[in-house]
Amino acid sequence: MNNPNYDSSMNTLYDSEYYIVVHMMTALLDSEVLDAAAPKLTRHGFEIVDKRSGKEVYLEGGWAELFQQHITAWHENSPSQEEVEYTLSRFAELAQTTVTLH
Repeated sequence: MNNPNYDSSMNTLYDSEYYIVVHMMTALLDSEVLDAAAPKLTRHGFEIVDKRSGKEVYLEGGWAELFQQHITAWHENSPSQEEVEYTLSRFAELAQTTVTLH
């Protein structure tokens, strides 16, 4: 988005031979108020790309919250790569959109 009313960021959280996970945040800025304390509407989600199938899924809302719980648990428990990839494979089953540009 190249709109002055938006502030966007993308952070790669995981990148392996089979999957890539990107956290995306977009804040819609109140264009009427130029104050630093202006209210913002913030949206966030996670894009999971299955490199083998060439498909991606974007998780937002409840799905993003569920995925965030997995990320929090991974930080606490240090799972193996196999455990992480198994979880990603379960979410990737939702993928129906073919990746056209990445």
